[in-house]
Amino acid sequence: MFKAFDLTGRGAVITGGNGGIGYGMASALLSAGASVAIWGSNPGKTERAEAALAAACGDASRVHAFVCDVGEESQVDSTFAASVTALGRVDACFANAGVSSKATPLLEMGLEEFRRVQRINVEGVFLTFRAAARHMAEHGRGGSMVATASTAALEGAARNSHYGASKGAVTSFVRALAVELARHRIRVNAILPGWIVTDMTERAVNSPKFAQAVLPRIPARRWGEIGDFGGIAVYLASDASAYTSGEQFVIDGGYTKF
Repeated sequence: MFKAFDLTGRGAVITGGNGGIGYGMASALLSAGASVAIWGSNPGKTERAEAALAAACGDASRVHAFVCDVGEESQVDSTFAASVTALGRVDACFANAGVSSKATPLLEMGLEEFRRVQRINVEGVFLTFRAAARHMAEHGRGGSMVATASTAALEGAARNSHYGASKGAVTSFVRALAVELARHRIRVNAILPGWIVTDMTERAVNSPKFAQAVLPRIPARRWGEIGDFGGIAVYLASDASAYTSGEQFVIDGGYTKF
């Protein structure tokens, strides 16, 4: 193994780590030697993910799971503190939890629906990153913070303007923090997934009409999979990315380039 990718002894928090992209990240981080704390809002799903990750890595002591609503300030702060206790120290924090939008034209969108998306996708990232940054600045060794945004931050997502707005806000937040937190040796980056097969996208990718319209626009000619995010997660959590901050890593099979 390239030694810079070795995460032995490192601790990582992954919000939304009980499924989808977050689960793929957690699995890869464990394979690289890290200990992980996965957060999820669904207790049963989170418990099952913890058991599966522990079985896969063969060391249950390196897997910890917490139930947390990332839109609630008190829950985020207390769950981060519990994660620090479980891991010893958090060296990498992946603010991955998010909600999808209900495809709604702007002319018909209510404020409640707009705020529902911002609460998790924007405020959840803010609360998670604030807790992580305070911890990393305090222990003095810096660390890596990574937000999961979306290619919707780059495109015009019709009937999903509130979702696109939330992900665009995240990418701007990441750039600002990359500059602000560099003095604390904290690097901050964003991952922008394209069309990935997860519970969140299952309905869309299994629709023949949708697949016929979208798949031809993906040069890789396939949907993304959660395993496609393992490499970037390990890279950004490791010393290999020590001089990388404020960047957007688009993982979309070439979709936004075609």
